[in-house]
Amino acid sequence: MSRRHRTHRTHRTLMFALATVLAAGGTTTAVASAGDGGARAAARVDNPYAGAKVYVNPEWSRKAAAEPGGTAVAHQPTGVWLDRIAAIAGGNGTMGLRAHLDTALQQRADLVQLVIYNLPGRDCSALASNGELGPTEIDRYKRDYIDPIARILADPKYAGLRVVTTVEIDSLPNLVTNTGGRPTATPQCDVMKANGNYVKGIGYALKQLGAVPNVYNYVDAGHHGWIGWDDNFAASAQVMHQAATAEGSTVDNVHGFITNTANYSALKEDHFRIDDTVGGRSVRQSRWVDWNRYTDELSFAQAFRDQLVSTGFRPGIGMLVDTSRNGWGGTARPTRPGPATDVDAYVNGGRYDRRIHIGNWCNQSGAGLGERPQAAPAAGIDAYVWMKPPGESDGASKEIPNGEGKGFDRMCDPTYTGNPRNGHNMSGALPDAPLSGHWFSAQFQELLKNAHPKL
Repeated sequence: MSRRHRTHRTHRTLMFALATVLAAGGTTTAVASAGDGGARAAARVDNPYAGAKVYVNPEWSRKAAAEPGGTAVAHQPTGVWLDRIAAIAGGNGTMGLRAHLDTALQQRADLVQLVIYNLPGRDCSALASNGELGPTEIDRYKRDYIDPIARILADPKYAGLRVVTTVEIDSLPNLVTNTGGRPTATPQCDVMKANGNYVKGIGYALKQLGAVPNVYNYVDAGHHGWIGWDDNFAASAQVMHQAATAEGSTVDNVHGFITNTANYSALKEDHFRIDDTVGGRSVRQSRWVDWNRYTDELSFAQAFRDQLVSTGFRPGIGMLVDTSRNGWGGTARPTRPGPATDVDAYVNGGRYDRRIHIGNWCNQSGAGLGERPQAAPAAGIDAYVWMKPPGESDGASKEIPNGEGKGFDRMCDPTYTGNPRNGHNMSGALPDAPLSGHWFSAQFQELLKNAHPKL
């Protein structure tokens, strides 16, 4: 896959490019400008994961290694979540952004993965991951969150690192699926669509971060169980294009997109296909698929990439798929298609994804670790990644007072009987979960037990 290099550059970016040409004479690596402390500027590449040693977060690694059996995965690279302003500097025993970047240099890593996650009115459809900024605090988001991150990443000391930024998960698809007169709409999402601060915030983030030559922006693209339907698919791509060209940004600031971030959609369903029929009824008519166009995350990611290109993004964009918790192994993993007695029995008996409903997203019971992080695993896919660190909670199963801006979402309560966004089904959540982002030992043990491929 040949990716077009960016054409829209700031003066600083052009100076880096010039330094690359002059110092390297056309080779792939160059010495950065004077005053960089000897750091070497990494030339831009089509796929930042190709041949890269990816940073292992020591904070997550220590927690994983302390669990029985956890040493089997404690060496895997995971995303570093910058989910509030205080996370940039760190403190109270946690590493800040500079500490992570410095440790990456000590590890001689080539690539660091960051999750940019602090929009005003964040995650308007799920209280568990609400953030610290109110719906109108767009100026604070720019000034106190994005600008400090961009300044740190632009430090020439880190010029040799490829920095992958996953930009604002659980945001833009909400403007399509959870607004207006839809049964799935929420008042909070209507507010964010009306004030435009999701679009403005992401546009600003892409512009500021994209001005740093060694940053690779990947915009969150939901997952197939969210925007895989006809009325969501193209509309979501259009909103993403709107955001990518807002606040002075251009599509050249988007290197690709990521799907299934912190979610559970199976990578590939082997026992049924979208064009299968049973007893004269299409798989799309099953209660599980429910007229979706896709049965799994890989087929969705590849198709959505084509849709994004047709909407105006560069032909060379790549996709990431978060496989941290979509393995669905263990004794419940089907080995054959379901019975061909009717379409529901056929799909339910053969599907790997064992969630009660595809709209369930919080600490799902029965989930397992998925494919290990790897570069270029399939056409159009830059990498499988563990952007969500396995073992970190999606949200508390009961209300827990906190100073992190995180609310209590009934979708994290195992006794909850659901809402329109999950078809009024049980939540499928594990009990006794802590706040989102906090360590959840019971979940980590279940992920290990149900890993596929097996550990």
